[in-house]
Amino acid sequence: MKLHELRDNAGATKSRKRIGRGPGSGTGKTGGRGIKGQKSRSGVAIKGYEGGQMPLYQRLPKRGFNKPNRKKFAVVNLGLIQKFIDEGKLDTGAAITEDALIASGLVRRKLDGVRVLAKGDFTAKVDLSVTGASKSAVDAVAKAGGSLSVTSATAAE
Repeated sequence: MKLHELRDNAGATKSRKRIGRGPGSGTGKTGGRGIKGQKSRSGVAIKGYEGGQMPLYQRLPKRGFNKPNRKKFAVVNLGLIQKFIDEGKLDTGAAITEDALIASGLVRRKLDGVRVLAKGDFTAKVDLSVTGASKSAVDAVAKAGGSLSVTSATAAE
């Protein structure tokens, strides 16, 4: 096979319907919209309308609630922190803070704080200081011989 022999499978592509191109095209004049009526006009959007019947989206009950003051944390897994330590992007000599995580490029922005989760292997003996952490993450860091201090009590759930 050569480059000039490359082509789509038969029937894979379909040319678009050219509407309003004269009577010989089959879709001239009214352009497949029929005669008169709301749907024949331009700028009409009746997506949820069911001919006067109560639309489905209104028949179903409302669900859920979005907390207006909820906190959004930047989430980091221990495995990624370990990877950055191995690559020398994070210094284990000093305590690893949220600012150090941002400076290393591991976290893009702090949002309402950084929350550490326990996914991945962690072997480094470091002092981590973050806004939130899962219980399993705290245990994993303690098992590796380090310490994980949580600055905000509300974030550690």
